[in-house]
Amino acid sequence: MKPGVMSLVVFTGLSGMLLAPGHLNPLQQFITLLCIALGSGAGAAMNMWYDRDIDAIMTRTKKRPIPAGRIAPDDALAFGLFLAAFSVMLMGLGTNWLAALILAFAIFFYVVVYTMWLKRRTPQNIVIGGAAGAFPPMIGWAAVTGGVSLMPLLLFVIIFLWTPPHFWALALYKNEDYTRAGVPMMPVVAGSDSTKRQMMFYTWLLTAVTLLPPLLHLAGAPYAVVAALLDVTFLHHMRKVLHDATDTWPRKAFAFSIYYLFMLFVAMVLDGWWTHAMQ
Repeated sequence: MKPGVMSLVVFTGLSGMLLAPGHLNPLQQFITLLCIALGSGAGAAMNMWYDRDIDAIMTRTKKRPIPAGRIAPDDALAFGLFLAAFSVMLMGLGTNWLAALILAFAIFFYVVVYTMWLKRRTPQNIVIGGAAGAFPPMIGWAAVTGGVSLMPLLLFVIIFLWTPPHFWALALYKNEDYTRAGVPMMPVVAGSDSTKRQMMFYTWLLTAVTLLPPLLHLAGAPYAVVAALLDVTFLHHMRKVLHDATDTWPRKAFAFSIYYLFMLFVAMVLDGWWTHAMQ
């Protein structure tokens, strides 16, 4: 179920829920986060079922439960399908059906569009497939409000643009793994130099979008200051990656990218609370 990935997915979903105008009772809050976690785990299980052949080849993934022989492929698929159906149904009954529909589409997008269609066919797999991981804030927001507005869409775009520099940093220092498995990640197909330039491009786009909430009066000065500092630091990491012929800065950039997204969303939530308290 990829608990490391799940934790970030749940956190961004929680952020969308906390930023949304309105209120859920504690039970509904718990159901929302539980369903986001289970939906994420469902996608992960079915991803590992489908990718079990290449997971067995790559050093990063060969110890996963299916290639390691701890779980049978059919059991993993059945587990994933059950979790997907259960999480969507529980979300619909516990909150509203728009949140359930977005959750169902996110699972479908990750398993079918990214895993089965894009991952082995195009170096743009992460760019397009990254949308799957960008849905949780929209799910959290929809669970509270029953709708979607500009703010959750901006949160979606932030995660969407964050994904390429985040994942390509990993792909740079795991390039041999992807080459051996025949997965057309950007460094495998376009080379490291082109990948690094594209990482810088997406980071600049990300910087621009993270500064939109204050400009659109959707966030205040505290968020703007934190976002600017995080953006400058992220751009510094990307500049170092651009000129680094070793794995050192790609590894540092990958680690920092997780911290970056976490702190950006924390700043947004705290800014929202501060703004509300000042009113």
